[in-house]
Amino acid sequence: MRLALPLAFLLLATELFAQAGSPPIDEPRPIEAVDTVFIENLTWMEVRDALKAGKTTAIVSSGGVEQNGPYLVTGKHNVVLQAMTESIARKLGNALVAPIIPFVPEGDFDPPTGHMKYPGTISVTQETYKALLRDIASSLKAHGFQHIIFIGDSGGNQNGMKEVATELHARFGGKPGVHFISEFYDYDGLMTWLDQQGYKQVDQGLHDDYGITSIMMTVDPESVRYKQRVVKGLDSINGIKITPLEKTLEAGRKAIEWRANKTVEAIRKAVSSHATSSP
Repeated sequence: MRLALPLAFLLLATELFAQAGSPPIDEPRPIEAVDTVFIENLTWMEVRDALKAGKTTAIVSSGGVEQNGPYLVTGKHNVVLQAMTESIARKLGNALVAPIIPFVPEGDFDPPTGHMKYPGTISVTQETYKALLRDIASSLKAHGFQHIIFIGDSGGNQNGMKEVATELHARFGGKPGVHFISEFYDYDGLMTWLDQQGYKQVDQGLHDDYGITSIMMTVDPESVRYKQRVVKGLDSINGIKITPLEKTLEAGRKAIEWRANKTVEAIRKAVSSHATSSP
């Protein structure tokens, strides 16, 4: 008998704890929502209410952690995507942004190849990368997103995203539609656009360029080691000065705008085509 009471109490406590951690899905949100498009910065109630309000497109982006020359942080692509995904989502008006995927194929482990030859790089196999994409998309599907958009900021991300988007679009029967937007990854186009704006670069052979640097600086100038470079007189890339700061920030904002507009156009085309072809 002395064991029965503690056991009953334990069972009751466990039940109460489970109830506390599993509130009703329709429980009213007690406070005002914040203005952000990033799912990881929203509460679950804010995500739920955003979906109800029509934000039913999810942007899934992948960056990387890799060697990026002597000035840029290893998470270069992730920094770029912080700026790009927000701009794209806000221009679409009906989108939220899933957490940026930082782990992508960067080379073999043993012996190291590609970026894996350099300390700080983190790689995954194509199989791991594609499995991660499948699970993220399946999570978003479960919560009612109608379109899932894959964009990758690095060359090694493209094939995996394309393959998984094709696979899941067929598996889900187009509900939700899963779309790989290859137009996002167009750094050659960005270089041409910058050249037309008067930013004529001479390649220094670094894994870096003015377009990427200027976009990163809009998020955090120290991600390109701005202050340290100024002190050493290394405040340029590919022959273009990154000082004064405000001038480069303005160039970065314009580059974001150019890339975002091009991507949004491609997304809307893909979604429109999907709607036309669906039964």
